[in-house]
Amino acid sequence: MSRLTDLIASVKAKDPALGADLDKEFKVLSTRLPFGLNFERHRPEAVELPLRPVRRGDKVRVLPPRGATERGDQRLWKVVSIAKSDKTAELELIESNQKERLVSSLADLVVVAEFRDKIYPGLASTGGVKRGEGKPCHTVINGENYHALKALTFTHRGKIDAIYIDPPYNTGAKDWKYNNSYVESDDLYRHSKWLAFMERRLLIAKQLLNPADSVLIVTIDEKEYLRLGLLLEQIFPEASIQMISSVINPKGSARSGRFSRVDEYIYFVYFGNSALTAWRTDMLRNEEITNRKVRWAGLMRNGEGSRRERIPSMFFPIFLDATSGEFHSVGEPPEAETDRNDVEVPEGTVALWPVDNSGQELMWRLSPGSLREYLKLGHAKFGRRDPKTGLRPAYYLQRGIRSMLKSGEVVVAGKDQEGALELEFADSVGTRSPATVWNMVSHSASEYGAGLLKVLLPGRRFPYPKSTYAVEDSLRFFLKKKPNAIVLDFFAGSGTTCHAVMRLNKQDGGQRQSISITNNEVSADEQRALRKQGYRAGDPEWERLGICDYVTKPRIEAAITGKTPEGEEVKGNYKFTDEFPISDGFEENAEFFTLTYEAKEAVNHNLAFNRIAPLLWLRAGSAGPRIDHIPDKGWAVSETYGVLAVIDKATAFIEHIREVKGLRIAYIVTDDDRRFQAIARRLPKNVEPVRLYEAYLTNFSFANGE
Repeated sequence: MSRLTDLIASVKAKDPALGADLDKEFKVLSTRLPFGLNFERHRPEAVELPLRPVRRGDKVRVLPPRGATERGDQRLWKVVSIAKSDKTAELELIESNQKERLVSSLADLVVVAEFRDKIYPGLASTGGVKRGEGKPCHTVINGENYHALKALTFTHRGKIDAIYIDPPYNTGAKDWKYNNSYVESDDLYRHSKWLAFMERRLLIAKQLLNPADSVLIVTIDEKEYLRLGLLLEQIFPEASIQMISSVINPKGSARSGRFSRVDEYIYFVYFGNSALTAWRTDMLRNEEITNRKVRWAGLMRNGEGSRRERIPSMFFPIFLDATSGEFHSVGEPPEAETDRNDVEVPEGTVALWPVDNSGQELMWRLSPGSLREYLKLGHAKFGRRDPKTGLRPAYYLQRGIRSMLKSGEVVVAGKDQEGALELEFADSVGTRSPATVWNMVSHSASEYGAGLLKVLLPGRRFPYPKSTYAVEDSLRFFLKKKPNAIVLDFFAGSGTTCHAVMRLNKQDGGQRQSISITNNEVSADEQRALRKQGYRAGDPEWERLGICDYVTKPRIEAAITGKTPEGEEVKGNYKFTDEFPISDGFEENAEFFTLTYEAKEAVNHNLAFNRIAPLLWLRAGSAGPRIDHIPDKGWAVSETYGVLAVIDKATAFIEHIREVKGLRIAYIVTDDDRRFQAIARRLPKNVEPVRLYEAYLTNFSFANGE
């Protein structure tokens, strides 16, 4: 409602009477609070783009002089004209009754994008690392996460299998910014700003998640967990939500006059058919379940309704060799009035009947025909022989175990001498669901978050990194059966989520991909020191210390190569689920990008292809070579997609596409919808036709905010 307040104020300046009437009605309406979570949406956020060249028509801020440490003028100006001769720009103040004008050096201006503005995003490659032949790439995007999420609506709408985020906890200790200002503990709108900040991003995340089967995982502590829970319920009414408590600091964080804090909360938001897979531990007792045995159920039915007379056809003999006790054959049910002792027994055998210790005649759980089939498959067996009677108890596999055998959760280790299967649980699958309280040594943030980061990036710090094993465990519950899953983290920070996904891939040979989004902010203290030295955001000396360039990208590269940024082998070993030297690295690939802001005209006239190209590659699966330039022949084809830029070359393009197995998308550059449809009809059925740049421009041709 802050935006509405601002609008009413502007009306008052022009028409006091009308403004007063509007203000009166607004106050009446504002007292009628709807049920649920209520908060100010605030003025739409804005982000400064120091790396973007200033263009005519841009919104800009005037920067303070180099060497100054104050925040500077936060007013927004519009660039009216640019004088290339002396590199200056004429500015006009935005949202002012007076047409205030100013001439400023271009070097003292920074472009600003408000979240209600339309943007046309691109990606500029900043390097990468490749060690996984034939595997898709993990992606790291340096940029404002709201706008990066908007970019992903073109590439991954409805395709994300899991989102894991560790957003700002709103501690009041300058841990996040709202509209270029740190939100501190004395800010009366601190909680409201945080909710507005989160809501905007979660609404886009909702467009990216696969509605049929996906999960959103959000970590938080006691400062915002109640508000976050309500916000999740309001944004995702169709989902099922659980909150668990996880011990991440066994030593405790002191709270004066309060309980020492050892845990944090994790929300799991389930969409569609999403369900977790059991694991080797219940996450509470801090120990793995070992020597788990597959349960064989007793074949004899007992309890109410198990007597012979209820279903006579389930009362029949099983014949065993009288000397060795080995299985001989399955008999047929006698007549209901026949005494079992009068039934003829094959020579050299004894009859095993479903009779309990008291002599009560019961029945088997399987019919004669079913038992013969079970024995043939090895799904039924006999226990130890009683030396007095020569009889052996009978067992069989119940439906649940047989289903697990079919799905691979239970595996065949061999057969016994009589052909019965010897079964065990697959190493990576447990028998219990995790509890709602986690107490795992491996989840300690200080040891396996900060500690692991320290050996990967000696001398570099990042505040409160998550334990890699904690993120790994959270994702495993939902990705164990999804070896090709796509995982998104739009508060990527130090890159823990990507690291965790790579560990999961190594454990089962998966080809899961991660998309990590983070900005290149420097800490409040570093900002002050850099400004004193005369540096600004955008300067190389400033940018090299930003989160993405200083921590995220180097951490992911060190994890893949097994070498520190200085080229030395990383010391130590991974622990817990999969133990091996960290220096071994991973057979994985990663590509690094910076988010760009393109001019609509440049996109429409095919002048920004090199910046749009990474988005085309991402949409096609982030695998194989990327088509960054169109060759003179007018088309290019990679492993998973092709681009046709010259329509007259369509025949050669289509013929080549037919020879490429696994190709997913054909991008066709044309303004003529009739010709696009004609080419689309000639493509193989498994290839998706996408019209450029109509599909791209349509995707972003709406306001990006309130």
